[in-house]
Amino acid sequence: MTQPISRRGLIKTGAAAAIGFPAILPSSVFGATAPSNRLNIGAIGVGRIARIHDMPEVWKNDDAHIVAVCDLDTKRLALGQQLVDEAYAKKSGKPYKGTRGYADYHQLLADKDIDGVLISTPDHQHAIPAVHAVQAGKHVYLQKPASITIAEGRAMADAVAKSGRILQIGSQQRSLDPWPQFHRACELVRNGRIGAVRHVEIGLPGDPSGPDAAPMPIPANLNYDAWLGSTPEVYYTEIRVHPQDSFDRPGWLRLEQFGAGMITGWGAHHVDIAHWGMDMEHSGPVEVWGRAEFPKSGLWNVHGPFETRARYANGVTMTISGALPNGIKFIGSEGSIFVTRSGPVTASDPSGPKVAPLVASNPKILDSVIGPNEVHLYRSPEQHRNWLDSMRTGQPNISPAELGHRACSTCLVHSIAMHLPDQHLRWDPKAERFLGNDDANARLSRTMRKPYMI
Repeated sequence: MTQPISRRGLIKTGAAAAIGFPAILPSSVFGATAPSNRLNIGAIGVGRIARIHDMPEVWKNDDAHIVAVCDLDTKRLALGQQLVDEAYAKKSGKPYKGTRGYADYHQLLADKDIDGVLISTPDHQHAIPAVHAVQAGKHVYLQKPASITIAEGRAMADAVAKSGRILQIGSQQRSLDPWPQFHRACELVRNGRIGAVRHVEIGLPGDPSGPDAAPMPIPANLNYDAWLGSTPEVYYTEIRVHPQDSFDRPGWLRLEQFGAGMITGWGAHHVDIAHWGMDMEHSGPVEVWGRAEFPKSGLWNVHGPFETRARYANGVTMTISGALPNGIKFIGSEGSIFVTRSGPVTASDPSGPKVAPLVASNPKILDSVIGPNEVHLYRSPEQHRNWLDSMRTGQPNISPAELGHRACSTCLVHSIAMHLPDQHLRWDPKAERFLGNDDANARLSRTMRKPYMI
């Protein structure tokens, strides 16, 4: 249990606590912001996405400071502490060794010196730690997708609403940095520049199947039982979890035990943007159908090539497929707009031929000026910066829990349709239940393994 010296003081105890850091840290280490005005941040999960994206986007801000990291793999935990220490040393030009370490996120959440947490864990470890974090009074930046089941996502969104804490989903395509084209596309669509929206096409990347993998000894540095968390107990093999000697793309991304594959991994981004442009952020489809190919051998088992379709209550239809160009295409009664990313940000971003990030059926559409009395969508400079600003002001952020859950739940409905091929599933987005289909409703939740439960 941690023992804080003061609200902004130093904490010298805790699981796997960092050692050798100075008793007093000069303000020059962090920039001009006074220590008493900084937001203290803890990072839960310090693997690939945390190292290359989430933590760097926080430590570049002088009014925030990553004071602690947590990971179930003690090798990664030590490397995470080292990475943060080196970042602050480089920023100040002075030696720094002050990042606390925890091997159990519950102990990090008990650290009363921490204001907010980054959750950059595998998908099956998103919703549950987020619930525990807001219950502990912490603000949360949560990597997408919001959950691995619709029931989990609903529990998360409800817990956030009850807590009054700020939770921001990592749907960075909404923010102007690094991709302003998504905001621009949605604003043009919402203001009728392509007429009434009739159809939306979403293209996603794919994931290859993998080899069989024999059981391996569990590394001494990995708390594998806690890593499995709420999911069933299965034997350890390295390609089920993450590489032990690198931060390359991990194998859990391709296992349905821990997530749904690209339909949520990338779908959470693109469906979110589609809903933003459609003005359907608080809802979802009313009918979904489709099919997918699933691996017939090997350890990895998430969907391969697929196509799913949906219909919304307002008559707009949607197609999601791995065969479509990666991005979102809004098709209206008077034209169309296609939007995609411009340049990779993470290792999972497509590395194929570059395409124009924003294209319209008539180029003049893109030059259109949004008038003062038209729809002006929320403008966020950068996703993590927006989260920090919301923590300070208490004002809504651009990707709150409910919107993140709605985007994720839509993806999960499409995933369920893949497993029930060619059945026209009727979905009630208000009740979050399928109508007249027990097989589909059985997939809305999973049994959680004790003690790793909400």
